[in-house]
Amino acid sequence: MRALPSPARPRYPGRAMAASPIVTRFAPSPTGFLHLGHAHSALFGWRLARAAPGGRFLLRLEDIDPGRCRPEFAAAILEDLAWLGLDWDGPVRVQSAHLAEYRAALDSLAARGLLYPCFCTRAAIAREVAAAAQAPHGPDGPLYPGTCRGLGAEERAARIARGEAYALRLDMARALAAVPGPLGCEERGEGRRRCDPARFGDVVLARKDVPASYHLCVTHDDALQGVTLVTRGEDLRPATDLHRLLQALMGWPEPGYAHHRLLTDASGRRLAKRDRAATLRDLRAAGRSPAEVRALAGFPD
Repeated sequence: MRALPSPARPRYPGRAMAASPIVTRFAPSPTGFLHLGHAHSALFGWRLARAAPGGRFLLRLEDIDPGRCRPEFAAAILEDLAWLGLDWDGPVRVQSAHLAEYRAALDSLAARGLLYPCFCTRAAIAREVAAAAQAPHGPDGPLYPGTCRGLGAEERAARIARGEAYALRLDMARALAAVPGPLGCEERGEGRRRCDPARFGDVVLARKDVPASYHLCVTHDDALQGVTLVTRGEDLRPATDLHRLLQALMGWPEPGYAHHRLLTDASGRRLAKRDRAATLRDLRAAGRSPAEVRALAGFPD
């Protein structure tokens, strides 16, 4: 796997989406075994790539969270996808092997004054939000009230020197001021729409227990790997607004987007690991064939 060049002189794949072959990716986190919802997402991107001339389908393991990701789940993902009949192009990218690259991206943002350390605990933030008469909300819940945004450089340095734990937050107002004009994205089959990253507020891009956030890592890797069409679930559509801001800040190419429907159970509830949705391994043990599982996932042969 090639290393990321210096953020000051990035060398990413070309920007012309229309002239580029489709490059999609499936990027699960190894925090459990794959279920039918994962199968639907993987098949959605894989079929788009395989149906396009010169299309490529990439596999990435987003294992940045050391407290939840486990190697046995990572191995199972590769095994289950192969059993399902999916193949992928090139080596599997494992995010935990590339922490220095994400650190370089964070350093680039920090050098431009776009990040600040936040020493607030989750409990303290929750108390402050609860005390507010009308706390604004974003796609991920109540917005951070900006408690640490106004701390002076000396106080920040002193608290860091004392060993206080902190997260790195994006200063949303400064970030928006650093990009020219309004941001937009191209949704497959729908056309272009305007993006509003401000609704996320000052999001966390790194914290002590997780060295880089999903938002930073996914946009970095999509750019580095030349992904031209981001395929993922409808639940991640709002995140596109924030991702377009990070792409603009870092000079990363703009991909297209295709958000698919979410599979639900008989009660209409979205399939999820936390609800112990039936895994592909469960279905295989019950005697289901790969073709039957593909059909259950919404992609009959």
